[in-house]
Amino acid sequence: MRLVLTRPQDDSERSAAALRARGHQVLVAPLMRVETIDAALGPHWGAAIITSANAAIALQAHKMRDALIKLPLYAVGQRSADAARAAGFTDVTSAGGDLRDLLRIISARRPDKDAPLLYLAGEDRAGDLIGDLAVHGIAAELAVVYRAVTAPFPPPLIAALQEGAVDGVLHFSRRSADSYIDGAKKAGIEAQALSVRHFCLSTQIAEPLAAAGVAGISVAKRPDEAALIALVDSAKA
Repeated sequence: MRLVLTRPQDDSERSAAALRARGHQVLVAPLMRVETIDAALGPHWGAAIITSANAAIALQAHKMRDALIKLPLYAVGQRSADAARAAGFTDVTSAGGDLRDLLRIISARRPDKDAPLLYLAGEDRAGDLIGDLAVHGIAAELAVVYRAVTAPFPPPLIAALQEGAVDGVLHFSRRSADSYIDGAKKAGIEAQALSVRHFCLSTQIAEPLAAAGVAGISVAKRPDEAALIALVDSAKA
């Protein structure tokens, strides 16, 4: 299939390599870029939590990095766990890609017994992890260490949609879907942009596309990249 990836550049290139290896043609057209936020972080935490690799990447240049990487770290999935190790963390636990599993593991281990947990996160987040932890009696605080900044439709994406050279677009976040819809309107190609197939990581991500009138929406069985790629492969077949 002829596919479009709109994630930030590094994430898109990694996903594009996996898709190309499976025979797909991929246009990388980032509609977001990641900016680091220099959040004030103290040294006294029971453990760190991340739900995105971007959080670990943002921490690499932080002045408190050397102290924070000594903490146990809980990551939502393998990609974020690998990024944490690359940032210098050595005691890393991966939940396998699901927030519910992440909450279950943290609740079972109670790493907050000596100090609150530190949730290193982005400006835009799905769910309320701090609130969910509080329900389980676990103390945690939020630190926003990065943000995703929206970019306009690049000319190659506009041209591909106008020429009918796109079969599908992959969406990994609700912010991505919102940016795609808004960018299409501003570029004056809303009809072409919404008429192609849209592959979404979750039903929540698919909601703005459905509200915009998109008919061709498919949702992965699990909220991880492998399941989304499998969904694309099944559509190809």
